[in-house]
Amino acid sequence: MSITILDGGMGQELLRRSKREATPLWSADVMLNEPHLVQDLHREFIESGARVITLNTYTATPQRLERDGALQHFERLHKSAIHAAQEAVKSLGVAGVQIAGCLPPLVASFRPETSPSFEESVEGYRQIVNVQSTDCDLFICETMSSINEARAACTAAMESQKPVWVSFSVNDNTTPAQLRSGELLSDAVKEIGTFGVDAILLNCCHPEIIDNSWEYLQALGIPTGAYANAFKSVEPLKPGGTVNDLQARNDMSPEKYAQHALKWVEMGATIIGGCCEIGPKHIELLHQKFSELGMLD
Repeated sequence: MSITILDGGMGQELLRRSKREATPLWSADVMLNEPHLVQDLHREFIESGARVITLNTYTATPQRLERDGALQHFERLHKSAIHAAQEAVKSLGVAGVQIAGCLPPLVASFRPETSPSFEESVEGYRQIVNVQSTDCDLFICETMSSINEARAACTAAMESQKPVWVSFSVNDNTTPAQLRSGELLSDAVKEIGTFGVDAILLNCCHPEIIDNSWEYLQALGIPTGAYANAFKSVEPLKPGGTVNDLQARNDMSPEKYAQHALKWVEMGATIIGGCCEIGPKHIELLHQKFSELGMLD
């Protein structure tokens, strides 16, 4: 079995390196004002072993930018993010690195009640796909917190004719596993299976809940994966708020995270990375562990 290693979380790591205060634009603010930090972090993740890096456009959706008075920067942000990723790959010359386009929640993470209608969501995602598709190798519909959100992102992503991965975010304390919307993960997987996606994953939730949710991912018989966060809780983050409202766990060292990731691999995962608060050191140790086990090409 061969493992594909994703990068880690961009937003939190960029804010730690930035000279700017956190704003609702989050990683998009850094993309506008300190693009060199984005390119440097992409490079660092690649050097740590990541072979899929995701464009730094998570908060650059039309809806978020319009809310925060920055819609005029939409195309500039996406083009700048593409340039940063491409230059990072080019500068290192590492074979096999892929660039993933990013289709995130359009309005707010973890708050599916803020998601636009299906029709409006598809249009928003199409705008992102249109500006990214020429320069990316695949699309990740990530942190999907409702079936409606995932259906809309998939509809637009599949039109690109690129591989499409869908990653759900699940509640951190419910059994059986539920999306942030309260819908069952098993129902979400069944629904998204009708799109013929290329992989299904879990992200931006506690690694422990991923441990307990794996059985629901396997129903489609396609590649599965995960990239967890290391937040204590995402509940304090409100729409339009800043990540200053969130606290990182102090018990998710690279060693501890690797223990969870190895468990996911034992259960069949072939795509592993990190989300918020999972940095280059975590990815570096994952690369080391999988290399020692002969799981890397």
